[in-house]
Amino acid sequence: MLPARLPLLALLCLFVAHAQGDTPLFSAEGMRIGLYRSPTPEQVSGATTLDTPALQALLTRTPPPVLIDVYRRQWLQGRFIEDQPHVNLPGSHWLANTGDGDLTPEWQGYFARHLYHYTGGDLTRPLVFYCRSDCWLSWNAVKRAANLGYTSVYWYRDGLDAWEAAKLPVATAQPEPFQ
Repeated sequence: MLPARLPLLALLCLFVAHAQGDTPLFSAEGMRIGLYRSPTPEQVSGATTLDTPALQALLTRTPPPVLIDVYRRQWLQGRFIEDQPHVNLPGSHWLANTGDGDLTPEWQGYFARHLYHYTGGDLTRPLVFYCRSDCWLSWNAVKRAANLGYTSVYWYRDGLDAWEAAKLPVATAQPEPFQ
């Protein structure tokens, strides 16, 4: 039965390859630049991957880690557009759009300035990045923070979806001002 399906599978693979065209998924710097909501790898270099119990344990440490949500928010004419309510883990900082693969110098500065502020310039302060499950935005943000010299970087891979599935509390969120 399987050999009869092989031509159909080959045709499907050709269709998918053609639909994607020659658009690369990664930048020259190794950042994911397309299909942000798709299955992610188990790990990312420069970070420790966390599940929900591991994150809960990390949150009991002193000082606690800085939680960074990088979920996207529409940006138009120099401001965030509040098109849908957003929640995140309590105590999180929402650095919207900083998980995009290609950041302009202004967005890179927004990301770096806020991390510096949250950590007081301490490159060893634990940082936890998250988004949703199957979301490359937090994967990119982890790489970006490691490239800035942060050494205690964590990736909450399944993010807000896993937190909510565990029936843990969430908080209404607003993106940090773009300044």
